[in-house]
Amino acid sequence: MSLSVDVFVVGADGERQVQDVPDGCSDCAGFESWRTRVWGAEVVRSLGAVFLPILAEGDLQVEPGQVPAFLRECLLLRENLERIAADTEPVRTTEEHRDTISERLAIIEAATRRASAMGGGVLIW
Repeated sequence: MSLSVDVFVVGADGERQVQDVPDGCSDCAGFESWRTRVWGAEVVRSLGAVFLPILAEGDLQVEPGQVPAFLRECLLLRENLERIAADTEPVRTTEEHRDTISERLAIIEAATRRASAMGGGVLIW
């Protein structure tokens, strides 16, 4: 099972409306085990991340007003990929682990930019 990242908007009725993933885009935010092994890992927390570690306990919903801060957190993680890959359990080599984290982070970042453009939020579940 995999984690999915989706964009949502809040409708006029106040309900969250999950948007379709655009053609050519992925919604894979990592493996289910990454809730604790990567996004909720101590190294990620030690960097000051507050959003992604929530995944260790449940799903993450980033409200529209929080999207800029969430994107900054993603950029912080990107700047520290080497450290994250070295301090979390790689399934293969540390280099492959870093590249996989980078790919999943790029998918999350792309969804976050789409959310920002439409005034929406981000859901990782």
